[in-house]
Amino acid sequence: MSSTLALQVEGLHKSFGPARALRGLDLTVPTGEVVGFLGPNGAGKTTAIRVLLGLLKADAGSVTLLGGDPWTDAVRLHRRIAYVPGDVTLWPNLTGGEAIDILSRISGRLDPRRKAAMLERFELDPTKKARTYSKGNRQKVALVAALASDAELLLLDEPTSGLDPLMEAAFTESVRELKAQGRSVLLSSHIFAEVEKLADRVTIIREGVTVESGTIAQLRHLTRTQVTAVLDGGADGLTELPGVHDLVVVDRHVTFAVDESALPAVLARVAALGPRSLVANPPSLEELFLRHYGEELAALAGEGGRR
Repeated sequence: MSSTLALQVEGLHKSFGPARALRGLDLTVPTGEVVGFLGPNGAGKTTAIRVLLGLLKADAGSVTLLGGDPWTDAVRLHRRIAYVPGDVTLWPNLTGGEAIDILSRISGRLDPRRKAAMLERFELDPTKKARTYSKGNRQKVALVAALASDAELLLLDEPTSGLDPLMEAAFTESVRELKAQGRSVLLSSHIFAEVEKLADRVTIIREGVTVESGTIAQLRHLTRTQVTAVLDGGADGLTELPGVHDLVVVDRHVTFAVDESALPAVLARVAALGPRSLVANPPSLEELFLRHYGEELAALAGEGGRR
């Protein structure tokens, strides 16, 4: 982790009447890193980002953003950050290029060469009026403005909403370039593959509080790896090994889950059985996420099926 932090949030609380949106949220973004910020709708992500932008005042807790307080130092800090929401609203009578210029000035200096490169990469015609743009093109305007600025910290809340897979790939390339330049990114997204490709670390929140935070490798140590093998000699001895779960044998095909701490010993035992094939799949970011939300989502699906 970087020795300096672009963003540090500690014990953040925010309520709206009786509803508690944030209940002691902790979040850090080290300088020069991309941090994924995950949670379903209603978990408190957007409320947290609004606090970071100085649009809401927290009830309790502390926020240090680029060394300042976003509530008391909003004007100065907005010169050093860029923000892309998931639903972009533009001035209908301005062209896309004019909107980009205005948005970029809010976020600091605009690099004309990078602006031209981003317009080409995202295939956006800046001469058209904003009122003619689709949702995806409005999203591109905000992305170009943020990516072409010299902002030190980018706050991205569902930034690829409305984009097709080709444009999502363009976004991924752009964020990697920002990271190479030493800039910092907080990325809130429902696209797990996108976050998994880009994030140095991930924070998962639930009901306004942090439930997991760390690198994806660190989070994987908290769950199990799925192993599939073809064994001519059967699965002798595997059931007795510590850390092996849900063993299923069908003919020569063997599948099971294994605790991360037991993985080296279990794989060594499988290798000694002379497998024809062996595949070990560590959990994806989506599986890590569902570790916290799987039961809740299953319950919602069940309720939907009963309606």
